[in-house]
Amino acid sequence: MALTVLCLGFVVLLLLGVPVAIAIGLACLATFAVEGLPFETAIQMMVSGMNVFSFLAIPFFIFSGELMLHGGIADKIVNFARSLVGHWKGGLGLANVVASTLFGGVSGSPVADTSAMGGVMIPIMKREGYSAAYAVNVTTHASLSGALMPTSHNMIIYAFAAQAATGMIDGTAIRGVSIGDLMFAGLVPVFWIMVCMLVAAYWQAASHGYPRSVDGRSMVQRFPGWSAVLGAFIASLPGLGVILIILVCVMKGITTATEAAAIAVTYSLLLTVVVYRTMTRVNLMKSLARASKTTGVILLLIGVSNMLRYQMAYLEIPDAIEAALLTATTTPWVMLLYINIIQIILGIFLDMAAHILITTPLFLPLAIQMHVGPVQFGMMLLLNCALGLVHPPVGTVQFVGCAIGNISIGEATKTAWPYYLAILTAIMLVTYVPVFSTWLPSLITGHPVL
Repeated sequence: MALTVLCLGFVVLLLLGVPVAIAIGLACLATFAVEGLPFETAIQMMVSGMNVFSFLAIPFFIFSGELMLHGGIADKIVNFARSLVGHWKGGLGLANVVASTLFGGVSGSPVADTSAMGGVMIPIMKREGYSAAYAVNVTTHASLSGALMPTSHNMIIYAFAAQAATGMIDGTAIRGVSIGDLMFAGLVPVFWIMVCMLVAAYWQAASHGYPRSVDGRSMVQRFPGWSAVLGAFIASLPGLGVILIILVCVMKGITTATEAAAIAVTYSLLLTVVVYRTMTRVNLMKSLARASKTTGVILLLIGVSNMLRYQMAYLEIPDAIEAALLTATTTPWVMLLYINIIQIILGIFLDMAAHILITTPLFLPLAIQMHVGPVQFGMMLLLNCALGLVHPPVGTVQFVGCAIGNISIGEATKTAWPYYLAILTAIMLVTYVPVFSTWLPSLITGHPVL
């Protein structure tokens, strides 16, 4: 009865359009009532879930991204990307891919990335003859790289969820996951995604006869020269420096991830207020407001998800799911395929933070039994979650891009399949080729990373 109330209540509330965090909380409270458990326990679970020191990195990373978004950093990154690939066929589309990937590393948020790059690139691309669907799809799918970049707050959420989900598995002590390992693990998949996106964008541009362009105004069909590229790169380097600062601080053990996030905020403020002087009082207040709102939503999700995790453990839901999947197959590659299919389906309906918090305790122990470590599984999970951001009905990133491009979700989705294929290819590589996500952190840290 309790399990029925929990699952059915959650699904019904979602179908009614109730926000995910509220739906989880109400379903859990109803289950507590059915079980006769004290509501004080629910509140304790919720508060303890949010009261984690390492979660301070979440508002810091979000605020740093908002500062970069409203501080004019995007324009300099776009200029560098245009100078590098803008002379190729469909140059603005290719520049959009490169710029969105780079800004994803600065903002750590696919939504912020789409807002920044879309606001700059989509109107220009439409004006120069690119279709709205092409401009939107290039922007939204390339921005997914932000979910795997070192500044991504979703890595912090996954690290917490993985720490709670691991422990003793088959009699073996399994440690949690290092945030530093996750930061380095995402770089190779991000590079692969960018390459695949460039191929897809070039193929579509060549198929539709889209023009070359470097400066967004004139049809320039020649390479501007390496001196121009170097100049544009140097101009964008201070903005991109936040990625390097975080990686170096974590890699060298200078700071924890939380302290590195605080340094990123300080650096972003100095860069946008003192160096570039592009941050206005209005935009600073807007950055604070948006960062506060996003942080509040995420912490609420963390709190209610901790209640849900308590209920799942109490009702032995992870054990039941594990038994069901092991009954279906014991072959590792088939099991991992099942997990990915389930993750993709769930990603269609769940927001990224909720997806991570709900599914990590369900599938991470099972993945470890299939010899997939927490870092590798984290990359699998983040990629699946990222794919959900561009898929309706939740598709937050796609909604933002379509709103900027003034195009319907259905029209954009019709031509999005090459970009879906790029993400799916990355998911398969991370799933079945462990070194794809573990090689770089193992090389950097000097110890095996699983």
